[in-house]
This record gives sequence, C-alpha cells and structure tokens, in this order.
Amino acid sequence: MVNVALPAIAQTLDVAAAQVVWVVNAYGLTVAMALLPLSSLADRVGFKRLFRIGLATFLLGAICSSLSPTIETLIASRIIQGLGAACIMCLFGGLMRHVYPVKLLARGIAINAMNVAVTSVAGPTISSVILVFANWRWMFISVAPLVILTFFFMRHLPDVPTVRVRFDGRAAVSSALAISLFILGLDQLAKNLTYAALYLAAGTALAIWVIRYSSVQTRPLVPLDLLRIGAIRSALAASVSSFAAQMAIFVALPFYLLSTYGHDPLTVGLLMACWPLGAAVMAAVASRLVERFEVAVLCAIGAFAMGLGALLIVLLPADVAMQWLILAMVLGGLGFGFFQTPNNRALLGAAPRERAGAIGGLQAVTRVFGQTVGAALVATAFALSAPHGASLGLLVGTAFASIAFVVNVRRFYRR
Repeated sequence: MVNVALPAIAQTLDVAAAQVVWVVNAYGLTVAMALLPLSSLADRVGFKRLFRIGLATFLLGAICSSLSPTIETLIASRIIQGLGAACIMCLFGGLMRHVYPVKLLARGIAINAMNVAVTSVAGPTISSVILVFANWRWMFISVAPLVILTFFFMRHLPDVPTVRVRFDGRAAVSSALAISLFILGLDQLAKNLTYAALYLAAGTALAIWVIRYSSVQTRPLVPLDLLRIGAIRSALAASVSSFAAQMAIFVALPFYLLSTYGHDPLTVGLLMACWPLGAAVMAAVASRLVERFEVAVLCAIGAFAMGLGALLIVLLPADVAMQWLILAMVLGGLGFGFFQTPNNRALLGAAPRERAGAIGGLQAVTRVFGQTVGAALVATAFALSAPHGASLGLLVGTAFASIAFVVNVRRFYRR
C-alpha cells in the first residue's frame, strides 16, 4: 500500500523521491534491526504475548503515520510501525513448525504464501482507490479494522513452550547496530563515499564481533550452529537476493509507471497487483512440485522469470499496449511464487523442530534484510539520477534476481 502512495506522499509533503523512499526504508530498516533480538525474546516471553504486543504497536504506528505533518514525523511513525511488524514477523517460522507436521510443511507454507500474495494484490488496489477518493493518510487508518479483528483470533495460535535462559542484551544491541550501519552505508554510497565507507566498515566489524561472541554461547542470539547446515546456508543466500530483487522492483515501479507510461494512480495500483496475483497462483502449484523436483531447480526457474519480468518492463517502449505490461508483471510474480514456497520449505524443514523459533527469526531477518537492501539501493539510484532513478531501480532488481539465479545453479551442482 505504501509503495503505491510514495509519489503522492512526496507531493503532499514537498520532498524529493530519494527522501520519500525512506518512508519504506525506515520501516524495513527497523524490522531488520529488531527481528533477531525479538525472535530470541519470543522464546522467553511466549509467542502469543509478543504477537499481542506487536499488534498494538503496529496499530499505534499506523495512527501516528496518518497524523504526521512532516516527512520527519512520518518516518518516525513508520519506525514505531516497524517495531510492531517485527514482533509479528519474527514468529512466522516458529508458528509454521508448531502448526504443521514436516510432511505438510510445504502445503502450509504455500497457504501462507497465497494469503500474503492475495493481500499483496489487495494492498496496491486499496491504496490506489484511496488515493482517487481521499488522501494517503486514510491508507494508514484503513488497517485499523484488520488489526482489531486479529486480536479476536489470537486464541487459535499454538502455545509454544518458553525457555528459561537469560536474554542476551549485548548481542541484541550489537546485531541490530550491525545491520543498521550496513544498510545506512548502502544509502550513503551516492551521497558521501566517506560516510558510506565508515558505516560499512563499522557494520562489518560489529557483525564479526557478534559472530565470534555467539560462537561460544549455548543458545546464541545468532544461531551459528544452524548456519553449519548446507541446506540452510543455500536457502538463506537465495532468500536475501530474491527479496532484495522484489523490493527494489516494487519501490521503483510506481515512479516508473507514472513517469514513463503516464498512468494514473488507480491504473498503477491495478498493474502492480498483477505481480502478487501471479505469485498467489504459482505458490499453490509450487507446493505440489516441491515433492517431485529439486528445490534448486524450482528456485532457479523462479529467479530467472522474476528477473526477466523486470527487465521486460524497462525494455518495453513507452507507447506499448497495456497487455504487454500486464504480461511482464504476471511473469515476475509467477517467478517469485515459484521461488518462495520451495525455498522456505527447504529452509524451515532443515532445522530441528525445537529450534523453530531460531530458524524462524533467521528466515525473517534474511528476508527483511534483503528487502531493505533493495529499497536502499533504489534510494541510491534516485540520488544518482532523479530522471532515471526508477529505471535504475528496476535494473537493480534485475541484477539481484540474476544473483539469485546463480546461487540456485550453484546450489544444484553442490547438492
């Protein structure tokens, strides 16, 4: 929803495209920073309690976003909303493993992927309709009924046993800072190379310290023991590149469709809905294929289709017929759906059930880290060239999809 509204927010608050992208980046950066600490906290305070806290915080952030008078207060409100989202998102893997037995895990992931895709179709469409009849502030208010309704269904969540281990605050703060410094360094690449180098160096140094510190812990915040499993390493590498590709494409697309093709906000929302619609269709198919074909093959096909769809959007002429744009969008969505279910099945299924919370947090932070990196590089593309920033952003997405393709080819030959 927010991606579609970025041009309208930029116009209302009178800010440049490179700055308004931080409405997305601040949310993603906050989620990326908080996921590992919160996934560790969930094991200690309980999944249901953290889910409840997350819903309340998310709603508070949405209300504050709708009332924000400036870009600074809007970004601050999105940070609050990101904290709420992180509380919920870090629970995904753990909840899936405690709801579905291993033999039904792929089907469960496919159902979840279809739900995500269907709501992703609804999101841009609802956002574009709101922008036609009202302003973007109502977009944030529109989530309130859904959040309130979710409170009534919380009793159906499984009761996941907690652990009596001290929360490692030192590792939590250090890991969050490492991720934030790295992403901020990427954002500074086109603005100030000195600051970019300092941020990236500091983030890398902190990450190395966290890894060394965690290697001697019994239940570390960074689950290094799980990274020793080859299937998990490959799935995480494929995940970070694929989600970086998807987010880069989704941030750049509204600007590209508005500036290059001259479509109105409602048309932009409907066109963007084609991507998650393709993902929803393919998620169900992929859940059946994962039992018959190599995960690496399915994921490689998905990454190739996703990259090809983004590249076609850039290469199509400005006066192209609408159906060609729809075809390119659906192709990208089909590719992403083809990747998501098999890769998540391989990742979550490779970890022991008692480590479900840890692998869920690792899966979530990898996904959001990839998304935030993709969005940050699109902001860099706009800073390098405002007129061509959207085109460069789509090419960034294509490049990450190509990396995902290469990762899965290597995955196939090293199995």
